[in-house]
Amino acid sequence: MDSPPVAAVSLVILASFLLFFSFAQSSTIGIGYISKILEIQDRERALPSVQVAAARGVLQRLLPSHSSSFEFLIVSKEQCGGESCFIIKNHPSFTRRGAPQILISGVTGVEVLAGLHWYLKYWCGSHISWDKTGGAQLNSIPKLGSLPRLQDDGILVERPVPWNYYQNAVTSSYSFAWWDWKRWEKEIDWMALQGINLPLAFTGQEAIWQKVFQQKFNISKEDLDDFFGGPAFLAWSRMANLHRWGGPLPQSWFDQQLVLQKKILARMYELGMTPVLPAFSGNVPAALRNIFPSAKITRLGNWFSVRSDVRWCCTYLLDATDPLFIEIGRAFIEQQLTEYGRTSHVYNCDTFDENTPPVDDPEYISSLGGSIFEGMQSGDSNAVWLMQGWLFSYDPFWRPPQTKALLHSVPIGRLVVLDLFAEVKPIWDTSEQFYGVPYIWCMLHNFAGNLEMYGYLDSVASGPVEARTSENSTMVGVGMSMEGIEQNPVVYDLMSEMAFQQNKVDVKEWIELYSARCYGRSVPTIQNAWNILYHTVYNCTDGAHDKNRDVIVAFPDVNPNLVSMLQGRHHTNVKLVSRRAVLIKNTDSYEHPHLWYSTTEVVRALELFIAGGDELSGSSTYSYDLVDLTRQVLAKYANELFLKVIEAYRLKDSHGVAHQSQMFLDLVEDIDTLLACHEGFLLGPWLESAKQLAQDEEQQILFEWNARTQITMWYDNTEVEASLLRDYGNKYWSGLLKDYYGPRAAIYFNFLTQSLENGHGFQLKAWRREWIKLTNNWQKSRKIFPVESNGNALNISRWLYHKYLGNPDTCDH
Repeated sequence: MDSPPVAAVSLVILASFLLFFSFAQSSTIGIGYISKILEIQDRERALPSVQVAAARGVLQRLLPSHSSSFEFLIVSKEQCGGESCFIIKNHPSFTRRGAPQILISGVTGVEVLAGLHWYLKYWCGSHISWDKTGGAQLNSIPKLGSLPRLQDDGILVERPVPWNYYQNAVTSSYSFAWWDWKRWEKEIDWMALQGINLPLAFTGQEAIWQKVFQQKFNISKEDLDDFFGGPAFLAWSRMANLHRWGGPLPQSWFDQQLVLQKKILARMYELGMTPVLPAFSGNVPAALRNIFPSAKITRLGNWFSVRSDVRWCCTYLLDATDPLFIEIGRAFIEQQLTEYGRTSHVYNCDTFDENTPPVDDPEYISSLGGSIFEGMQSGDSNAVWLMQGWLFSYDPFWRPPQTKALLHSVPIGRLVVLDLFAEVKPIWDTSEQFYGVPYIWCMLHNFAGNLEMYGYLDSVASGPVEARTSENSTMVGVGMSMEGIEQNPVVYDLMSEMAFQQNKVDVKEWIELYSARCYGRSVPTIQNAWNILYHTVYNCTDGAHDKNRDVIVAFPDVNPNLVSMLQGRHHTNVKLVSRRAVLIKNTDSYEHPHLWYSTTEVVRALELFIAGGDELSGSSTYSYDLVDLTRQVLAKYANELFLKVIEAYRLKDSHGVAHQSQMFLDLVEDIDTLLACHEGFLLGPWLESAKQLAQDEEQQILFEWNARTQITMWYDNTEVEASLLRDYGNKYWSGLLKDYYGPRAAIYFNFLTQSLENGHGFQLKAWRREWIKLTNNWQKSRKIFPVESNGNALNISRWLYHKYLGNPDTCDH
């Protein structure tokens, strides 16, 4: 069946869009509380001409062929009914040859670009995503001079809440660790097009701390080398989880990251964004105890080091009630102002997110919160504290009296909380709207940048609206707080849109439009596949934290005799100990990977995806989704193959162990071949981008070790004790499967075979010694991996489907 032409698809998208989009205005109590900081930020924003120029730069990079088709204009909130908005109209000169066709107005450059994205999405049927997830689909946009017209009055779209937040404290390490300005510029463009106006801006802060501690508190370079983590682990040294691990940082790193941060901030300000800067949380170098012996400095406990190794564990925290806390806090804010020339007055600080206060007395907790805020306010009188609310989810310490004491320790409107995991475990509805404190409804979604098709689209499409329209709502924004980006683009496309949706979205209708936009045309079999995916992988309602524990990427370190053979829907056993919801492996049992859907249905979706592939040849967005879906199906099949190996071992079936093990290993290599077909699934770019930031070979070795360690062992180990965080940052990347995950599995299977051949029990300690040795050698390896994709995704997906799933019995998992 022929698919309809692009113009017809665009009309269908527009008609359906008008059905489910409402322009109703709403507000919350919380918005009134933050009105002062909003007014200050409006006054201090870049000149309209600067914002328009920055927005035109984004357009030129995105769609240079049509840059003359659009005119941009900055307008006041009064022209938007008192709120932030964008307005899309036909240009007065629309009919004149060579003149602009579309006029887009907005309160800031961000609203202008969000309006551009809205027009391209709903009038031209286009799609904009990260390059690694297929990039932008712009082929559906009509040729220059033929852009679709709007109704005569145009449209006005208001933000229901003023802020659209972006990032997590650890995204800077899991995703941004090795970025240069070219990659950052792309990300800021993407942020603006998605309407993001409140992003974290954490890059380069080590250079600020270096100047503060050396120049004002007499900390030596050697002592700071012990304080900062390595390039891939800075997020955790900033949070006082570890020190020195992966370091020391060379001076060139401090210098280049500071230069990069200044470029990042300059562009964000030019577009009218409100970048969130870091504030002092109490994390201090060990040497500060000697310089200020009377200061209340506490040594924290072990954070996942195997044997509490003092070389990198057990950091130091300065008590917020100590006068030195305010002094350091002020110095850090002032140094940032000196370096950057300005601030947007919003600062992130999470003193208690990893560290429980020593006393649960509400008065003491209130004094701690007040002192932390005073440290910010002493450096910036207009400071607003932005705090992650994850601690209220996982730490039983925070009962209502303690929570209220912390939240009420700061003047109303000067503290904003991130409801970090609201799509699965919202706090707003069990805390009386954070006890009257403004908050931002956030979607966490992803842990450690793992690759897994997963989401809860219905929650994303309704949760922010329910929170905002609830009685006495203090909600002031929406946000995306994922630990890693460049995965599941459908989830982020919908979540970004919720920054402008007044009413709940009908996901069934929305997903049909999405598939047409994503690939540039409507293909019935593909739409049917997406309908299945919406009801399966993107309908996770079990409340579990989706941490990828597939056997391939998180191979069980377990005695085979203790593996549970239960099959079906298994929930990963998660012990919440931090924002990373770290999985603590129990070596006496096997944790089944998270499975919340019928694999048979998802195999059917893959069949439909493959069947419609010939109509979408050449589409990078289709290739990405096809590779990801095939990977998802085969990864779950590999989990079952592993159980078959274990079953054969228990039956003392040597032939069965050998046969099923080889099938598993062959599958790992085949998935590696599949992943090589798209640049979004390659190991090479991660390693090469790390090396490209190095100034010499010594730095190359250090940076590459950091990059390899984060995605494998993560933290320290002994010869027979693996890191407690092993495989936390696992990735389905071509090169990683064939070069590391496959060989690791082969070691385990060899020990199974030896156990059967020699008639002795499984040698668990010997297995651990061998795979830890393999891992440590891999961390130090200098092997080079491809940075460009290779192979035809559709052909390879078809081949793998018939090889592994063609038998109907195989599909019925």
